[in-house]
Amino acid sequence: MATKVVLIPGDGIGPEVAQAAQRVIDAAGADIEWTVRHAGEAALAAGEKALLPQSTLDLIAEYGVALKGPCTTPVGTGFRSVNVLLRKTLDLYAAVRPIRTMHGVKSRYENVDLVIVRENTEGLYAGIENEITKGVCTSIKVATEAASRRVADYAFRYARERGRKKVSVFHKANIMKLTDGLFIRCAREVHDAQYQDIAYEEVIVDAACMKMVQDPTKFDVILAENLYGDILSDLCAGLVGGLGVTPGANIGEKGAVFEAVHGSAPDIAGKGVANPLALVMSGVMMLNWLSATRGDPKFRESATRIRGAYDRALTEGAVTRDLGGTLGTMEFADALVKRL
Repeated sequence: MATKVVLIPGDGIGPEVAQAAQRVIDAAGADIEWTVRHAGEAALAAGEKALLPQSTLDLIAEYGVALKGPCTTPVGTGFRSVNVLLRKTLDLYAAVRPIRTMHGVKSRYENVDLVIVRENTEGLYAGIENEITKGVCTSIKVATEAASRRVADYAFRYARERGRKKVSVFHKANIMKLTDGLFIRCAREVHDAQYQDIAYEEVIVDAACMKMVQDPTKFDVILAENLYGDILSDLCAGLVGGLGVTPGANIGEKGAVFEAVHGSAPDIAGKGVANPLALVMSGVMMLNWLSATRGDPKFRESATRIRGAYDRALTEGAVTRDLGGTLGTMEFADALVKRL
Protein backbone atom coordinates (compact mmCIF):
# COMPACT_ATOMS: atom_id res chain seq x y z
CA MET A 1 0.00 0.00 0.00
CA ALA A 2 1.45 3.37 -1.05
CA THR A 3 2.54 5.81 1.65
CA LYS A 4 0.73 9.13 1.54
CA VAL A 5 2.88 12.28 1.46
CA VAL A 6 1.82 15.91 1.11
CA LEU A 7 3.70 17.72 -1.66
CA ILE A 8 3.87 21.50 -1.31
CA PRO A 9 5.39 22.91 -4.53
CA GLY A 10 5.83 26.42 -3.09
CA ASP A 11 6.59 29.64 -4.97
CA GLY A 12 8.94 30.74 -7.74
CA ILE A 13 11.10 27.81 -8.80
CA GLY A 14 9.32 25.61 -6.28
CA PRO A 15 6.95 23.82 -8.69
CA GLU A 16 9.85 23.02 -11.05
CA VAL A 17 12.18 21.56 -8.43
CA ALA A 18 9.25 19.77 -6.76
CA GLN A 19 8.35 18.08 -10.04
CA ALA A 20 11.96 17.01 -10.53
CA ALA A 21 12.28 15.65 -7.00
CA GLN A 22 9.00 13.76 -7.33
CA ARG A 23 10.21 12.18 -10.57
CA VAL A 24 13.44 10.94 -8.99
CA ILE A 25 11.75 9.60 -5.85
CA ASP A 26 9.11 7.78 -7.87
CA ALA A 27 11.74 6.29 -10.17
CA ALA A 28 13.62 4.94 -7.15
CA GLY A 29 10.62 2.76 -6.30
CA ALA A 30 9.65 4.42 -3.04
CA ASP A 31 5.90 3.84 -3.66
CA ILE A 32 4.68 7.27 -2.59
CA GLU A 33 1.14 8.56 -3.13
CA TRP A 34 1.51 12.33 -3.48
CA THR A 35 -1.21 14.82 -2.61
CA VAL A 36 -0.51 18.40 -3.69
CA ARG A 37 -1.38 21.21 -1.30
CA HIS A 38 -0.35 24.85 -1.50
CA ALA A 39 1.34 27.35 0.79
CA GLY A 40 2.76 30.83 0.31
CA GLU A 41 1.88 33.08 -2.59
CA ALA A 42 0.96 29.98 -4.59
CA ALA A 43 -1.90 29.35 -2.16
CA LEU A 44 -3.39 32.76 -2.89
CA ALA A 45 -2.94 32.22 -6.62
CA ALA A 46 -4.82 28.92 -6.27
CA GLY A 47 -7.80 30.72 -4.75
CA GLU A 48 -7.08 30.11 -1.08
CA LYS A 49 -7.79 32.87 1.41
CA ALA A 50 -4.68 32.32 3.52
CA LEU A 51 -0.96 31.94 2.80
CA LEU A 52 -1.00 28.77 4.89
CA PRO A 53 -4.45 27.24 4.39
CA GLN A 54 -5.96 25.15 7.15
CA SER A 55 -6.54 22.38 4.61
CA THR A 56 -2.77 22.16 4.04
CA LEU A 57 -2.08 22.00 7.77
CA ASP A 58 -4.81 19.42 8.34
CA LEU A 59 -3.50 17.10 5.65
CA ILE A 60 0.09 17.29 6.91
CA ALA A 61 -1.20 16.46 10.39
CA GLU A 62 -3.18 13.52 8.97
CA TYR A 63 -0.37 12.06 6.84
CA GLY A 64 2.43 13.03 9.24
CA VAL A 65 4.87 13.93 6.48
CA ALA A 66 5.35 16.51 3.72
CA LEU A 67 7.94 17.48 1.12
CA LYS A 68 8.01 21.23 0.55
CA GLY A 69 9.48 23.57 -2.02
CA PRO A 70 10.59 27.14 -1.19
CA CYS A 71 8.05 29.83 -0.24
CA THR A 72 8.59 33.55 -0.77
CA THR A 73 9.01 35.74 2.33
CA PRO A 74 8.99 39.55 1.92
CA VAL A 75 11.92 41.45 3.46
CA GLY A 76 11.14 44.20 5.97
CA THR A 77 7.42 44.46 5.19
CA GLY A 78 4.46 42.29 4.27
CA PHE A 79 3.33 38.97 5.69
CA ARG A 80 5.18 36.82 8.21
CA SER A 81 7.28 33.88 7.05
CA VAL A 82 5.12 30.94 5.96
CA ASN A 83 8.00 28.64 6.92
CA VAL A 84 8.10 29.91 10.50
CA LEU A 85 4.32 29.72 10.79
CA LEU A 86 4.29 26.15 9.48
CA ARG A 87 6.94 25.01 11.97
CA LYS A 88 5.25 26.69 14.93
CA THR A 89 1.73 25.57 14.08
CA LEU A 90 2.73 21.91 13.65
CA ASP A 91 5.27 22.08 16.51
CA LEU A 92 8.14 20.96 14.30
CA TYR A 93 10.64 21.78 16.98
CA ALA A 94 13.92 20.47 15.52
CA ALA A 95 15.36 21.77 12.25
CA VAL A 96 18.00 19.37 10.96
CA ARG A 97 20.44 20.37 8.22
CA PRO A 98 23.25 17.98 7.25
CA ILE A 99 26.25 19.64 5.63
CA ARG A 100 28.75 17.49 3.77
CA THR A 101 31.35 17.91 1.07
CA MET A 102 30.00 16.77 -2.31
CA HIS A 103 32.41 15.29 -4.85
CA GLY A 104 32.23 17.31 -8.02
CA VAL A 105 31.06 20.48 -6.25
CA LYS A 106 33.78 23.10 -5.89
CA SER A 107 34.39 24.55 -2.43
CA ARG A 108 37.28 25.79 -0.35
CA TYR A 109 37.04 22.93 2.14
CA GLU A 110 37.38 19.17 2.09
CA ASN A 111 35.93 16.44 4.29
CA VAL A 112 33.20 18.60 5.80
CA ASP A 113 30.58 16.40 7.48
CA LEU A 114 28.49 18.08 10.14
CA VAL A 115 24.86 18.53 11.15
CA ILE A 116 23.05 21.62 12.43
CA VAL A 117 20.24 20.94 14.91
CA ARG A 118 18.27 24.14 15.45
CA GLU A 119 15.50 24.85 17.95
CA ASN A 120 12.64 25.72 15.65
CA THR A 121 9.74 27.20 17.63
CA GLU A 122 10.87 30.10 19.82
CA GLY A 123 13.73 32.56 20.35
CA LEU A 124 13.48 35.84 18.46
CA TYR A 125 11.50 33.99 15.79
CA ALA A 126 8.58 33.85 18.20
CA GLY A 127 7.66 37.06 16.35
CA ILE A 128 6.84 39.15 19.40
CA GLU A 129 7.65 42.64 18.07
CA ASN A 130 6.27 46.03 18.95
CA GLU A 131 6.77 49.64 17.96
CA ILE A 132 6.65 51.21 21.41
CA THR A 133 6.92 54.74 20.05
CA LYS A 134 7.76 56.27 16.70
CA GLY A 135 11.21 55.17 15.67
CA VAL A 136 11.63 52.71 18.57
CA CYS A 137 10.88 48.98 18.11
CA THR A 138 11.41 45.99 20.37
CA SER A 139 11.66 42.26 19.71
CA ILE A 140 11.29 39.77 22.56
CA LYS A 141 13.39 36.61 22.67
CA VAL A 142 11.55 33.62 24.16
CA ALA A 143 13.33 30.67 25.75
CA THR A 144 11.58 27.94 27.71
CA GLU A 145 13.00 25.03 29.63
CA ALA A 146 10.65 22.56 27.92
CA ALA A 147 11.67 23.55 24.38
CA SER A 148 15.36 23.76 25.27
CA ARG A 149 15.38 20.31 26.84
CA ARG A 150 13.52 18.56 24.05
CA VAL A 151 15.71 19.91 21.26
CA ALA A 152 18.84 19.07 23.29
CA ASP A 153 17.55 15.54 23.78
CA TYR A 154 16.89 15.30 20.03
CA ALA A 155 20.43 16.47 19.18
CA PHE A 156 22.11 13.99 21.52
CA ARG A 157 19.81 11.15 20.43
CA TYR A 158 20.51 12.00 16.78
CA ALA A 159 24.26 11.90 17.45
CA ARG A 160 24.08 8.55 19.23
CA GLU A 161 21.84 6.87 16.64
CA ARG A 162 24.11 7.95 13.78
CA GLY A 163 27.42 7.17 15.42
CA ARG A 164 28.50 10.78 15.78
CA LYS A 165 30.95 11.67 18.50
CA LYS A 166 30.37 15.22 19.70
CA VAL A 167 27.67 17.84 20.22
CA SER A 168 28.73 21.49 20.29
CA VAL A 169 26.26 24.01 21.71
CA PHE A 170 26.61 27.47 20.20
CA HIS A 171 25.36 30.30 22.42
CA LYS A 172 25.75 33.90 23.57
CA ALA A 173 25.17 33.28 27.26
CA ASN A 174 27.96 35.67 28.18
CA ILE A 175 25.58 38.48 27.14
CA MET A 176 22.08 36.94 27.16
CA LYS A 177 22.50 35.30 30.53
CA LEU A 178 18.86 34.34 31.07
CA THR A 179 17.70 33.09 27.64
CA ASP A 180 20.92 31.60 26.31
CA GLY A 181 21.93 30.73 29.85
CA LEU A 182 18.78 28.61 30.13
CA PHE A 183 19.49 26.98 26.76
CA ILE A 184 23.01 25.82 27.63
CA ARG A 185 22.02 24.77 31.15
CA CYS A 186 19.32 22.51 29.75
CA ALA A 187 21.70 21.06 27.15
CA ARG A 188 24.33 20.40 29.82
CA GLU A 189 21.86 18.72 32.14
CA VAL A 190 20.42 16.51 29.36
CA HIS A 191 23.95 15.48 28.38
CA ASP A 192 25.07 14.69 31.91
CA ALA A 193 21.93 12.72 32.72
CA GLN A 194 21.61 10.57 29.59
CA TYR A 195 24.35 11.01 27.02
CA GLN A 196 27.77 10.95 28.65
CA ASP A 197 28.97 8.67 25.82
CA ILE A 198 28.76 11.72 23.53
CA ALA A 199 31.44 14.41 23.83
CA TYR A 200 30.04 17.81 24.75
CA GLU A 201 31.22 21.39 24.49
CA GLU A 202 29.81 24.91 24.74
CA VAL A 203 31.14 27.57 22.34
CA ILE A 204 30.25 31.27 22.20
CA VAL A 205 28.64 31.73 18.81
CA ASP A 206 30.82 34.51 17.40
CA ALA A 207 34.02 32.66 18.31
CA ALA A 208 32.45 29.48 16.96
CA CYS A 209 31.88 31.12 13.56
CA MET A 210 35.56 32.06 13.42
CA LYS A 211 36.57 28.49 14.29
CA MET A 212 34.11 27.16 11.73
CA VAL A 213 35.69 28.97 8.79
CA GLN A 214 39.18 28.13 10.06
CA ASP A 215 38.51 24.39 10.21
CA PRO A 216 34.94 23.06 9.91
CA THR A 217 36.12 19.48 10.47
CA LYS A 218 36.47 20.29 14.19
CA PHE A 219 32.67 20.16 14.51
CA ASP A 220 30.27 17.25 14.32
CA VAL A 221 26.72 17.97 15.57
CA ILE A 222 25.97 21.63 16.33
CA LEU A 223 23.04 22.54 18.58
CA ALA A 224 21.77 26.12 18.54
CA GLU A 225 18.73 28.22 19.33
CA ASN A 226 16.55 29.47 16.49
CA LEU A 227 18.28 32.58 15.13
CA TYR A 228 21.83 31.29 15.53
CA GLY A 229 20.86 28.00 13.92
CA ASP A 230 19.33 29.78 10.95
CA ILE A 231 22.44 31.89 10.35
CA LEU A 232 24.82 28.98 10.94
CA SER A 233 22.94 26.77 8.50
CA ASP A 234 23.60 29.16 5.63
CA LEU A 235 27.17 29.78 6.76
CA CYS A 236 27.84 26.05 6.76
CA ALA A 237 26.13 25.61 3.39
CA GLY A 238 28.72 28.03 2.03
CA LEU A 239 31.46 25.65 3.16
CA VAL A 240 30.30 22.95 0.75
CA GLY A 241 29.04 24.82 -2.30
CA GLY A 242 25.92 26.69 -1.25
CA LEU A 243 22.24 26.19 -0.50
CA GLY A 244 21.75 24.31 -3.76
CA VAL A 245 23.45 21.25 -2.24
CA THR A 246 21.99 21.49 1.26
CA PRO A 247 18.85 19.62 2.39
CA GLY A 248 16.66 20.33 5.41
CA ALA A 249 14.12 18.72 7.70
CA ASN A 250 11.72 19.99 10.35
CA ILE A 251 10.97 17.27 12.88
CA GLY A 252 8.19 17.09 15.47
CA GLU A 253 6.74 14.46 17.75
CA LYS A 254 3.85 13.72 15.38
CA GLY A 255 5.34 14.35 11.96
CA ALA A 256 7.92 16.04 9.79
CA VAL A 257 8.24 18.44 6.86
CA PHE A 258 11.26 18.14 4.57
CA GLU A 259 12.27 21.14 2.50
CA ALA A 260 14.86 22.78 0.33
CA VAL A 261 16.38 25.56 2.42
CA HIS A 262 17.09 27.89 -0.50
CA GLY A 263 14.79 30.68 -1.64
CA SER A 264 12.13 30.78 -4.33
CA ALA A 265 14.42 32.57 -6.87
CA PRO A 266 11.65 34.37 -8.80
CA ASP A 267 14.20 35.77 -11.27
CA ILE A 268 14.71 32.32 -12.81
CA ALA A 269 11.25 30.86 -12.18
CA GLY A 270 9.71 29.17 -15.22
CA LYS A 271 12.99 29.03 -17.15
CA GLY A 272 13.72 25.38 -16.37
CA VAL A 273 17.25 26.09 -15.11
CA ALA A 274 16.83 25.77 -11.32
CA ASN A 275 18.88 23.16 -9.49
CA PRO A 276 16.53 20.61 -7.86
CA LEU A 277 19.29 18.82 -5.95
CA ALA A 278 18.56 20.36 -2.54
CA LEU A 279 14.94 19.18 -2.67
CA VAL A 280 16.01 15.76 -3.98
CA MET A 281 18.41 15.50 -1.02
CA SER A 282 15.61 16.56 1.32
CA GLY A 283 13.56 13.77 -0.23
CA VAL A 284 16.33 11.34 0.69
CA MET A 285 16.11 12.58 4.28
CA MET A 286 12.35 12.05 4.11
CA LEU A 287 12.73 8.47 2.89
CA ASN A 288 15.23 7.65 5.64
CA TRP A 289 12.86 9.16 8.21
CA LEU A 290 9.97 7.12 6.82
CA SER A 291 12.08 3.98 7.06
CA ALA A 292 12.91 4.71 10.70
CA THR A 293 9.42 5.74 11.78
CA ARG A 294 7.34 3.34 9.69
CA GLY A 295 9.68 0.37 10.02
CA ASP A 296 9.88 -0.29 6.29
CA PRO A 297 13.37 -0.86 4.82
CA LYS A 298 12.20 -0.16 1.26
CA PHE A 299 12.36 3.55 1.96
CA ARG A 300 15.99 3.38 3.07
CA GLU A 301 16.82 1.28 0.01
CA SER A 302 15.30 3.93 -2.26
CA ALA A 303 17.13 6.69 -0.37
CA THR A 304 20.45 4.88 -0.79
CA ARG A 305 19.85 4.48 -4.52
CA ILE A 306 19.06 8.18 -4.97
CA ARG A 307 22.06 9.28 -2.94
CA GLY A 308 24.31 7.05 -5.02
CA ALA A 309 22.77 8.47 -8.19
CA TYR A 310 23.41 12.12 -7.37
CA ASP A 311 26.88 11.39 -6.01
CA ARG A 312 27.76 9.74 -9.33
CA ALA A 313 26.12 12.51 -11.36
CA LEU A 314 28.09 15.21 -9.57
CA THR A 315 31.35 13.28 -9.86
CA GLU A 316 30.78 12.73 -13.58
CA GLY A 317 29.96 16.38 -14.26
CA ALA A 318 26.25 15.90 -14.98
CA VAL A 319 25.22 19.09 -13.16
CA THR A 320 23.07 22.19 -13.51
CA ARG A 321 24.32 25.63 -14.51
CA ASP A 322 24.79 26.96 -10.99
CA LEU A 323 27.37 24.21 -10.43
CA GLY A 324 29.18 24.86 -13.70
CA GLY A 325 27.25 22.45 -15.90
CA THR A 326 24.68 22.77 -18.67
CA LEU A 327 21.71 20.69 -17.52
CA GLY A 328 18.27 22.13 -16.93
CA THR A 329 16.00 21.18 -14.04
CA MET A 330 14.31 18.15 -15.57
CA GLU A 331 17.45 17.18 -17.50
CA PHE A 332 19.24 16.85 -14.17
CA ALA A 333 16.35 14.76 -12.82
CA ASP A 334 16.67 12.53 -15.89
CA ALA A 335 20.41 12.23 -15.27
CA LEU A 336 19.71 10.96 -11.74
CA VAL A 337 17.05 8.52 -12.92
CA LYS A 338 19.51 7.16 -15.49
CA ARG A 339 22.00 6.49 -12.68
CA LEU A 340 19.54 4.77 -10.35
